[in-house]
This record gives sequence, structure tokens and C-alpha cells, in this order.
Amino acid sequence: MAVRKARRAPRARVLLQPLGIVAKPEARAARPVLARLTTWLDARGVRYMLDREAARTLRRRGGMESSRLVPKCALVVVVGGDGTLLSIARAAARSGTPILGVNLGGLGFLTEVTPQRMLTELERVITRRFAVDERLMLDLRILRGGRVMRQGSALNDIVVSKKSTIARAVDLVVEVDGRYVTSYKADGLIVSTPTGSTAYSLSAGGPILDPKLDVLILNPICPHTLTHRPLVLRDTVVVDVSLRNTDEGVFLTLDGQTGHPVRAGDKVRISRSEGRVRLVQAAERDYFHLLRSKLKWGERLTR
Repeated sequence: MAVRKARRAPRARVLLQPLGIVAKPEARAARPVLARLTTWLDARGVRYMLDREAARTLRRRGGMESSRLVPKCALVVVVGGDGTLLSIARAAARSGTPILGVNLGGLGFLTEVTPQRMLTELERVITRRFAVDERLMLDLRILRGGRVMRQGSALNDIVVSKKSTIARAVDLVVEVDGRYVTSYKADGLIVSTPTGSTAYSLSAGGPILDPKLDVLILNPICPHTLTHRPLVLRDTVVVDVSLRNTDEGVFLTLDGQTGHPVRAGDKVRISRSEGRVRLVQAAERDYFHLLRSKLKWGERLTR
């Protein structure tokens, strides 16, 4: 009797390609993860492109600037940490490209997929069996004498604060939709999205918000007036922050990555972006599970 050979299970049809792969700069831990990822993709015939850092880590030629790579891809896999994901968030929001974040260490509120779960999650994604979280972003314009001097966008937060370590407060005036709100004398001011509520704003005593909410947080950093508390606003408002200080040394940062000096009389205008960042949801996980695991809720402290 002839023995029939067992049939191989049909390979799932790849519906989402090409993929972009972005890696954390100079991260040794990224190399085995990237090697496993690209080997898996090659075996399935999935087309992909590497950013320069991923190509360098794999010791391959070429590679593309991540800002140019993102719009060319149907999905971007970020191998690194939240900082790496934040660095491409602006390009991804403009193009609508979803992001799958693989966390190499640290908290990982945005890059929540572990390297061990990476291929399982990717199998779902390339066959379009996944959902995305759409996250609010902020637009920034620095106005000087009515002219736009700088502009940009942020996924986590926009922060106006003193640049030096000298214990000198910043004097800021805040208006919302052209109406005066208050004046802050503080170390600075954080304007945060719900996604950024677990970042710098949380360290400054701000609330944790569901990232799907459409609101903004105004959170003063160490205000001199104790009644100045974090303020939650609807996302349709325009927030103007004016600087009263006459000395130099006040800086504005976007997601803690890019910075611009701010002068007396400048107006920092912040509003909701039209584009949103689309983050791939990990299977069988929700935001409360993420908070419990990252913030160690419910765990007892031991010596």
C-alpha cells in the first residue's frame, strides 16, 4: 500500500506588504530580533524595506531614512522602544501607515509587543486580522510678531520649560480659544495627549487617561501656586502659551526629542492634528492589562 505524504497546511495569503522595518539606533539587542524577523519574512516571500539603522544592524547595504520609508509601506514594524516609535510617529500620521511596536526593554507603553510574541502578532497583521488604536496628535506653531517661526507635531506632549538647571521659574500666560485662563509661575508647562498621559505628565502628577479619549491635558510643572492643578480640555480647542520671561534659557520640546528656543513675547500655539497615529493592537491585551503590567499595580513591594 502506498503511503500518502502528509499535506502541508496552506500558507496564509499575505495581504499587507511591503513592510517597513525601523530599528533603535545602536541597540545590540535589536540584532537577533531583526535577524529572526527578516528570516521569517523571507521564508514567506513578504516584501520589506529597512531603514538605515536596521540595515546597519544587520550589516546590510543600503537602508532608507525612516521619514522617507514610512509613506512607502503598508505597515511599519518598530524594533526598539517608545522613543524609536515616537521618532516616526509624525511621518506615520501623515501617511496613515499603521505601526507595530516591538519592545526591547523599558516600560514600552507604545511598543508593547514582546520579541517572543512578535512573529505571532505579525502573522495576524500581514493577513489583515488585526485592529488599530487611533491616537490623537498635537500640532505646534511658534509665532513671533505674527510670523510662524517653527512648526511641528507630537504624539506624547509639547513642553515649555527652562533649559538651565538654575532654580528660576518660567512665567507663562495661557489662553484657550482666545480667552485668558491663567498665568503660571512654574518650572514649565506640559501640554499632553491621552497617549502622553503616562509619560512626562504622569511624573508631574497628571492623571492617567484612556488613550482613546479626545482631550488635552494642561499640566504645570512644580507651580508656585498650589491651587494650579492639571486641567483637562476638549481636543477642539486652540491653546496659546505666551512667555513673559525676558531672559534666555526657555526651551520647547516635542516628545522630548526635538527642541526649539522660545523668546519673551513668543506665542506657542497648540491644536489637534488632522492626522492620527495608528497603533496595531496586540491580541488578547487591553489598556488596563498594559497599565497593570507596566506600572506593577497590585504587586506587593518586597525587600
